[in-house]
Amino acid sequence: MIDVKRLVILRDLAEHGKVAVVAGLHGVTPSAISQQLRTLEAEADATLVYREGRGVQLTAAGTALAAECEHVLAALERAEGAVRALDDDLSGELRIGCPPSALTSVAVPLVAELSAFHPGLRPKIIQAEPEDAVLMLKQRSLDLTVSYRYHLLGTRQPSGTTAVELFHDPLVLAVPEQMREAVGREGLGILRDHAWISAPEPSSCREILLHTCRNAGFTARIEHNCDDLRSGMSLVATGLAATILPGLLCDNPPAGTAVLPLADPGRTIEALVRAGTESHPVIATALAVLTRLAEERPPT
Repeated sequence: MIDVKRLVILRDLAEHGKVAVVAGLHGVTPSAISQQLRTLEAEADATLVYREGRGVQLTAAGTALAAECEHVLAALERAEGAVRALDDDLSGELRIGCPPSALTSVAVPLVAELSAFHPGLRPKIIQAEPEDAVLMLKQRSLDLTVSYRYHLLGTRQPSGTTAVELFHDPLVLAVPEQMREAVGREGLGILRDHAWISAPEPSSCREILLHTCRNAGFTARIEHNCDDLRSGMSLVATGLAATILPGLLCDNPPAGTAVLPLADPGRTIEALVRAGTESHPVIATALAVLTRLAEERPPT
């Protein structure tokens, strides 16, 4: 019988490609990971990995076995959910990942409602961007995460997850107020020589800013790096920079800032859970609350 924990190690190796990275994810030494892989090969009666240079590669058998991991894990999650569905009330900890841009509008209302109507639940918000949150979700450090995907970047839904679409979040252009009319008349290209503010690399928000400016015929001159783009709008208000950011961050722009719509399709805000956990009573309740709150949002 194949051990599920070892199967997860193989899945992680298929995804990350380095034993040292997988060891870090599981909090053990690389030699311990290698030992687990050798034991898994004995259980599967097949060679699953081979060394190539300083790394390892999966054999055809290893690739096939790793591909089945998500199906196995989803089935186990559904089995646990079936047991939990027999409980009379909702209780326990619910770890919710959320990017900074959706904390106020999504995570906080979710936690407030869960706490009010299900006192046995202990919802906890953990700030994390999608790239980190997905990893934490798959490693079971999170139970649910609020995430986003930019349409123009073609980001795919992560394997081993179930996504529930919540709402559309448009992109907007923030410029100094004195430039409002000129930008509205001549378009984004008028800002080709202007300084820009963006999130530091790596960041999908930065990628979408660069992509949007390239579509307008120029390369943005990013002079300022700021993790908190909402705060970065204060620099826009001084007349020294412009930025492109999600509409969720523009509910209360500082005086002196003009917020203009963009034709770019923006991003989708969604909830992600591990495949199979959507039937778990606690997670199903959280998803239902998120869906209702999204339906009650005013149109954008």
